[in-house]
Amino acid sequence: MIRISFATWDHDRTLPIHDGRVPVDGAEIESHILSTSRLFPLAVQEARFDVTELSVSSHILQIARGGSPYTAIPAFPSRAFRHSGFFTRRGAGIETLADFAGRRVGVPEYQMTAAVWMRGILKDEYGIGAEQIHWRTGALDTGVRRERLPLALPDGMVVDPIDDGETLQGLLLDGRIDGLFAPKPPQAFLDGDSSIMRLVPDFETAELDYYRRTGFFPIMHLIAVRASLVDANPWLPRALYNASVAARDVAIRRLREIWLGNSNRLSLPWLNASMERTQSVLGPDYWSYGFLANRDEISTICRYSVEQFLAPRLVEPEEIFHVSVHDT
Repeated sequence: MIRISFATWDHDRTLPIHDGRVPVDGAEIESHILSTSRLFPLAVQEARFDVTELSVSSHILQIARGGSPYTAIPAFPSRAFRHSGFFTRRGAGIETLADFAGRRVGVPEYQMTAAVWMRGILKDEYGIGAEQIHWRTGALDTGVRRERLPLALPDGMVVDPIDDGETLQGLLLDGRIDGLFAPKPPQAFLDGDSSIMRLVPDFETAELDYYRRTGFFPIMHLIAVRASLVDANPWLPRALYNASVAARDVAIRRLREIWLGNSNRLSLPWLNASMERTQSVLGPDYWSYGFLANRDEISTICRYSVEQFLAPRLVEPEEIFHVSVHDT
């Protein structure tokens, strides 16, 4: 029995491992629950934890640059459609996603996985390359944010950090940028400021259409395990994968029980509609784990990383995950 530190955010899909409902065979878990904004810099700059939730984009970038201290298992604690994250300023002249070409656009980090998927949509569906946009990076609406890994961009690419004390929301409101690619709505939008508008108001319909055309429910994060630990314990990736699948299944069963119960135990008035629509489009395995079922999606974000001048070479999906879980 080995003791390992295990760090993720409080996803319902990972909590059963943290609280012991799902054991990892052969391992004792030291639980660490941190927000990803705190966890990811620790993961890529310090490799602090034995097992960690990790940004897919950061992991690809480190592998392409010569190696990561981690190898991964195909368990994806975070997946998210991203059409809801395109924002602009009313009157900026941006009416469709195609209008972002040539504009000044804010994004919290150029390398963040959400932004990689959003730029990939622009490239694949509108022919707009990352180099056609002037990027500003920094905190969305509060605090300070910087790139967790250094960028190595070609001449002609413009990615300018904002000053400490500024926010992307503030720059959008005062006209210094024209749009935002945001992982969550900026606070002013949530507060009802009508000068900030979502570019795809009916984002659920757009995201359903995107899934029907691509088959992708965009993978944001994966579970990574320290490579040196795996060298000494080659059974560990499979044990972690099996535990992650079991933990996800606990969460899905719980959600299903709430959905089919009659007391509205979750504070969502249209949970029934959301669950029925999700399963009718994505199928019963709507939060898919495993390498084989997700290889094409992983291959696509590897391509995006090169096209957006992040990874210096094309990473193959097999490089991302430990060989023992390639058959999952």
